[in-house]
Amino acid sequence: MPHLTPRSHDTTHETTQDIEIDPVFVRPGESTSFPRHKLPAGESLPETAYQLVHDEAMLDGNARMNLATFVGTWMDDHAQRLLTEAADKNMIDKDEYPATAEIEERCWRMLADLWNAPHPTGSIGASTIGSSEAAMLGGLALKRRWQHRRQEQGLSTKNPNLILSSAVQVCWEKFCNYFEVEPRYVPVNEGHPVLDGDDLSGYVDENTIGVVAIMGVTYTGSYEPVEAISEALDRIQEATGFDVPIHVDAASGGMIAPFLQPDLVWDFRLPRVKSINVSGHKYGLVYPGLGWIVWREEEDLPEELVFRVSYLGGSTPTFALNFSRPGTQVLLQYYVFLRLGFDGFKRVQQNTIDVARFLAEHIGKMPEFTLWNRAEDIPVFAWRLRDPQATGWSLYDLSDQLRMRGWQVPAYPLPADLEHITVQRIVVRNGFSRDLASFLIRDIRKAVKDLNAGLRTGHVSEEQSAGFHH
Repeated sequence: MPHLTPRSHDTTHETTQDIEIDPVFVRPGESTSFPRHKLPAGESLPETAYQLVHDEAMLDGNARMNLATFVGTWMDDHAQRLLTEAADKNMIDKDEYPATAEIEERCWRMLADLWNAPHPTGSIGASTIGSSEAAMLGGLALKRRWQHRRQEQGLSTKNPNLILSSAVQVCWEKFCNYFEVEPRYVPVNEGHPVLDGDDLSGYVDENTIGVVAIMGVTYTGSYEPVEAISEALDRIQEATGFDVPIHVDAASGGMIAPFLQPDLVWDFRLPRVKSINVSGHKYGLVYPGLGWIVWREEEDLPEELVFRVSYLGGSTPTFALNFSRPGTQVLLQYYVFLRLGFDGFKRVQQNTIDVARFLAEHIGKMPEFTLWNRAEDIPVFAWRLRDPQATGWSLYDLSDQLRMRGWQVPAYPLPADLEHITVQRIVVRNGFSRDLASFLIRDIRKAVKDLNAGLRTGHVSEEQSAGFHH
């Protein structure tokens, strides 16, 4: 999706000023400036263009210190080599790149097996550009299968609905908007902080195409109990006859639970679970640009959703919202699968969650904070202020203080019905060591000390004292 510049963004200075080139970088005969928003009139040497792009990109935050994102920020040197070697491969062109296509299939079959598909050879799957695309493909399959059932019964296919937690990731809001499905949000509250099957019967009807269960809620990292949701739907089916399938959005948890919580029943062991998506670029340990979706059985993906393209040199079946995209990340995923195996994944994920729990333990001991959760599920946890009024500063202020030290640790309100609670969240990823975590703890303590000192000496602004500084 293209980046949309906020309407309030002032580009006056950028529009009227050229990019001035440092004289050290300029070669004889080259221009000494480039226009910002027009194609330069002439050529420049690659060294000059590189230096300009390099220097501007340097102004971004340090990806390794970004504890807001779930997306992978580290891979080893061998992965870097593969990244360079395969950058020109187009994933969609399976006739030209049959080895990459074969590797793609191996990967999703490995996932089908990891997620306990009853017959992995009878499953079907695909790689995507990320979990957002994978989720939308899962939603489309749910909608189309519901339409087929209704048509076979001679019933209307108007007004489909999908049941979601109010804490669902925004990609599902997009799906419902783009593909004309009514979203039915089950609100979360302090008694039911995730969708857990409670009161589900009040949302299900004959037009329900499915229920989305989240393995790793974006706000807090908590799992939604898929087995409890499935049991609630069993009871609803007994009472009403409505047979409602489940799609599991396991963007994060799909690569954590099989290794760290193997006895947790959330996957294809539940017959009601028809499809699962995961982000290869999250805890699949690959750089950004990769998602996966697997359907329990081939019949769960309606055949008419699969297109066959012949003009690339052969008959190429494809089910995707995107067309051309790099095959590099698929090869990187296969590399990581071969490199680590089950035992290696378990070791890496255990280390990651140990670091998250180490952070949670130390932050939880600070008198200003109360933990919302303790990284019980995925390596993610959140906390809130114990007494915002007494503290006199907000978590937004703490986030700003940490950003000045290079750390990106977001603060935000929880979803509807809990929006009065502001939390701060840390996502721990592979490559974030206990040593780095100790520096983060040091900086959080220093930031809190500075905020408290500012309050006592009257240096905190009125906005900060009111707790609404953002």
